[in-house]
Amino acid sequence: MTSTTASSNRRIVDLAIKDLRQITRDRKSFLFLLVMPIVFTLLFGFAFGGNSTADPRLPVGLADDDGSELSQQLSAMIASSEVVRIEEHGREPAELAQQVADEAISAAIIIPSGFGESLLEGETLPVTIVGGGQTGFTVESEVQKWAARLQNAVLAANLSLKTAEAQELLDSAGRQTYWETAFAGALAAWESPPVLIREDESSALAEEARETDTNYSVFAQSSPGMMAQFAIAGLIGAAGILVVEKKTKSVQRLLTTNMSKGQILAGHFLAMFAMIFLQLTVLILFGQIFLGLPYLGQPLATFLLTTATALFTASLGMLIGTVSKSEEQVVILSLVPMFVLSALGGAWVPLEFTPQSFQRIAFLTPVAWVMDGYKDILVRGQGLEGISLALLALLIYTAVLIILAVWRFRFD
Repeated sequence: MTSTTASSNRRIVDLAIKDLRQITRDRKSFLFLLVMPIVFTLLFGFAFGGNSTADPRLPVGLADDDGSELSQQLSAMIASSEVVRIEEHGREPAELAQQVADEAISAAIIIPSGFGESLLEGETLPVTIVGGGQTGFTVESEVQKWAARLQNAVLAANLSLKTAEAQELLDSAGRQTYWETAFAGALAAWESPPVLIREDESSALAEEARETDTNYSVFAQSSPGMMAQFAIAGLIGAAGILVVEKKTKSVQRLLTTNMSKGQILAGHFLAMFAMIFLQLTVLILFGQIFLGLPYLGQPLATFLLTTATALFTASLGMLIGTVSKSEEQVVILSLVPMFVLSALGGAWVPLEFTPQSFQRIAFLTPVAWVMDGYKDILVRGQGLEGISLALLALLIYTAVLIILAVWRFRFD
């Protein structure tokens, strides 16, 4: 049984290697896979260089209906966020909700009345987030992080106070002062963890970092955008192999060997996945080394997102190769989705600069999830947890496209 499985896997790999050799023999493939993505990454980066100093954080409004010291502390913590920036403060919740509807801000954060009192009693009133879609989810996750940190600090101060009272170390006059000191210490502990990693940077590297810092936010948009766009364009050669094999009856001849229909499809899919994954890897290394983009700052998140992107793109290539009847149709069915999905998905212009109605449509496309995932890594510094929704969306697209490709494929 083991030898049979190994033999089957070997046949799938052999077919994939055969496809890859055919692709690499075509000079146009190299042009679409590597040369043009790098050129357009630089062109788009320099073209939109004027936006390099723009604040990449999501603009939000904040209404504090509680007005307690704890709610004010939460507001200050949110104001220090690297994910959101408070553009409107002190307005009524209804006004902020209208601004969200008018797309003047990305979301509204409303701290409810009684928030501080509930924290002191060991409970938590949820903070209301007005705003939907991926933007609302991102803001909600950020606010929940700060609210949980505040709640833990209150809990630590309460426990410390109870311990001191049990040991009869306090009189009634000193309770509040003791609690405030313990609370401030608990908050400070978040800023000063028990283990610190110190990294010293030479003055030469610091100067280099300052010089490249201007280009950072620019290429953080153009690099993943061109990766997503030209991954789809690179399917032309791979999907064309399926069409040629159907026209020349090579598929039927493969069926006369020991290969099953499933192994034939798996071999072609593996070739497309390997090609796109290698393309993305090279472009990621280019961005890391030459553009100073921190792709490898979150290596696991980058690897998983790249894998999911390659899986989605390969499944799209399988569907294109399945429904196309000629090589000309392959070109059309590759380039049209490339332009449409890239334009809608934010590969050319950041979705943060578009109306929310456009963003809702954009996140129906897989490219928007690719862009959002990579920008979570590059701009917002998030890891696996931050890109989990993008991974799930891309895997769903992959499954749907594979099912359609298998359903449409004809071996006769």
